[in-house]
Amino acid sequence: MEWEGITDMNYSLKAELDNCYIYADSLDNDGYGARQSTGIKTREMLRFDLLQFLAYLASNDSSELALEIQFIREYLNQQFSTDKFKCFKYERTGNKSFAETPPRSLTYFVQGDLGRLKGNPKSIHRSRDYVRTFKLLGLEYIACNNHSSGEEIGRLTSYCMMMDKYLKSFNLYANDPSPLLDKYNALPKDLDAVKNIKFDINKPADKKTNNKSANVKPANKPEVLADIPEKDVDSLLEELNSMTGLESVKKDITNLVNLLKIKKLREKNGMKQPSVSLHLVFSGNPGTGKTTVARLLAAIYKGLGILNSGQLVEVDRGGLVVGYIGQTAIKTQEVIESALGGILFIDEAYTLTAGKGDNDFGQEAVDTLLKAMEDHRDDLIVIVAGYPDLMEEFLSSNPGLRSRFNKFINFEDYNGEELMAIFESMCSKQDYKLDKEAAEYAANYWKDRAENHDKDFANAREVRNFMEKAISRQATRIVSMGSDNIDVEALETLTICDLTQTDE
Repeated sequence: MEWEGITDMNYSLKAELDNCYIYADSLDNDGYGARQSTGIKTREMLRFDLLQFLAYLASNDSSELALEIQFIREYLNQQFSTDKFKCFKYERTGNKSFAETPPRSLTYFVQGDLGRLKGNPKSIHRSRDYVRTFKLLGLEYIACNNHSSGEEIGRLTSYCMMMDKYLKSFNLYANDPSPLLDKYNALPKDLDAVKNIKFDINKPADKKTNNKSANVKPANKPEVLADIPEKDVDSLLEELNSMTGLESVKKDITNLVNLLKIKKLREKNGMKQPSVSLHLVFSGNPGTGKTTVARLLAAIYKGLGILNSGQLVEVDRGGLVVGYIGQTAIKTQEVIESALGGILFIDEAYTLTAGKGDNDFGQEAVDTLLKAMEDHRDDLIVIVAGYPDLMEEFLSSNPGLRSRFNKFINFEDYNGEELMAIFESMCSKQDYKLDKEAAEYAANYWKDRAENHDKDFANAREVRNFMEKAISRQATRIVSMGSDNIDVEALETLTICDLTQTDE
């Protein structure tokens, strides 16, 4: 395969990579890189972005994939089996937005260029060297199996065009002194038919702001998973107090909010502030309202002025840990950045330290989290949640965890009356009602379940599952009645048969 402008080139791909790594180190040393803001070396972020880029270009043919994995081993020093690489490709590049979002490390190269332009308008634009390296690596990669498809070439072209457009939005293609760029910048001749590619660039071209670096931030942040409409603090506390059960939780949250109100008043009057730990441990069994309370608490903190945005980002081990060396820290940092100004809620947090094998990277996520909690004291609150006993083990696994999470809120299991109240509330919200016999059965059923359940009992989640089965059974029952006999009362009434009959 011949490439226009790149045939007979005399270059060393490894030397190109080394130059980018060296410049990445200089960005960290000069305060423009990722290490200062994220704790991750720009070099490692660049290596991971290159790996994702090659995964995006990878062939779907297993025989060709073997050669591409060998290429990755040689140039990026990363080991993969075929299955693991396919999994990595799906997890990291399967989202459509991947090809429309500049690599995170590129945003730091741009930040460095813009910062250095202020002191030396003729300085070399290293972000162009960055993009050139991606192009060279991509060309070598898709050519290594000698059978590159049009699809692979199209992906390479669209990704490189996206990066080109990102640089142009900051005027970093203008008056560049590098004489090698045009020669190395060419793309394959047979790609001219690739047109109308759509881009979603976070920073649009604007001549008035192109030379400002202060707002250049890493792209590709995780999606915020949960948020709460804005309400005043008293309304939010009323919503909390209207929840079924959770009396000790309500008391603890109210006491905490009152303490924060006093803290704000003392601050306003120039007085010393009491020390208040805002990081929390929510201990309790499944279905006891931990996530719901965390959402309300995020909004309450925002209403009190403790947090700027008050979003709640929910995540578990799967959202933080990647099974490859060095990548868990990057993924965890992405989640942390999405939670800044709000609450990061880590469910089943004990799973991060449960694995002690050599191939478990949960501790890497914990280390990254602890550093972020120190670096972002004023704009990040972390709530860890899980089973009471397992959360004790989690906190005991690392002295740093115990020192930062010293306030527990315990979510007790619901009793029979509370489970029945939850069930009736679910029925009411969905326009169902229980007849007398069904109501008596349900009350006795939930009393017995509360008193005689096993360790896997899921509280309100079990009520929800019970409700869904009852609705399904009712639907089957009333359809058999014939349409002439179905009225509003029939549609809204749940009978004892709907609660008790065995599902086929």
